[in-house]
Amino acid sequence: MKNFFRIISFLEGTSYLLLLFVATPIKYLLDDPQYVKMLGMPHGLLFVAYIVIAYLIKDQMQWNGKTFGVVLLASILPFGTFYVDKKYLRD
Repeated sequence: MKNFFRIISFLEGTSYLLLLFVATPIKYLLDDPQYVKMLGMPHGLLFVAYIVIAYLIKDQMQWNGKTFGVVLLASILPFGTFYVDKKYLRD
């Protein structure tokens, strides 16, 4: 389950960065919202999957409340999921 969470974490982080730094500027600078529409739903699903799987593996990973809070907070910060992978998920 940890390896699956690592994959979801990477995909969620990547989709967030694409949405934030590629699709949103295109939407507002070029008046073209299609990329936000295209990336928004997959990112939303990955975000929800990240939160649910983090909750499911918190006992297996022996995360205390503070660590679990950091893992959840990382899902809304740019590059946060990559930090979680490096700090808490790699062996």
